[in-house]
Amino acid sequence: MEEQKEAELSVTGVWIVGAVPDQEVRNLLSASVQNSSLAPVRCNEPGEVAWWRRKAQASMFTTATSSLGDWSADEDALRLSAFFDACRDDSDHAAKLRDTVMDQFPPDIGEGLFVVTARKADPFSALAYALGPDATLRLPGRFGDFLLDAEQVRAELPAVEETLVLTGTPRRDAIERIHAWMTGLGDDPAHDADELLDGPLRVLRHAARTGHGAAGQVRWY
Repeated sequence: MEEQKEAELSVTGVWIVGAVPDQEVRNLLSASVQNSSLAPVRCNEPGEVAWWRRKAQASMFTTATSSLGDWSADEDALRLSAFFDACRDDSDHAAKLRDTVMDQFPPDIGEGLFVVTARKADPFSALAYALGPDATLRLPGRFGDFLLDAEQVRAELPAVEETLVLTGTPRRDAIERIHAWMTGLGDDPAHDADELLDGPLRVLRHAARTGHGAAGQVRWY
């Protein structure tokens, strides 16, 4: 029992966005279509997105009384987090594909690779909460997971720029919401909210300039 509690306390969420050679992406996409079977759907996506839209303008967190600047998650935040988790493909095929893609990422963080971690929290979910449902659904793929060839990167880039290039009050509001998620559901008060907004776009712009594909994946360790 103590080992289980320790494992739960030490879990780390990771979101990775990286440039991948275009031909490798094409090969992986082709093989994936040939070898994949439909994963069981564990989430009511239309229903939960409709619920999220109704709740999107309100905060899902209350200010924590124990620590200044931290937040406590409401039931709605727990429901939204569970929705994101349920909608991700955790099949063996998807896991193997993620591992294969990981091997194609650049070795070092920089223009071609963005990595963000958070103790006890999923960084992409924090970003999605900050952006709201309609903006989140303009991002490629499915709640942080995507695999795009070079042509698809160029096609998706304008929508990603429209979604993530935030300034003034919208950016301040997004950063506050990211902080609420990272401290209310996670244990990461020192996270870099600006990098969570800027890093994925930096990688996709790099991929578009250099003719690369790109991939994103949410992982837990």
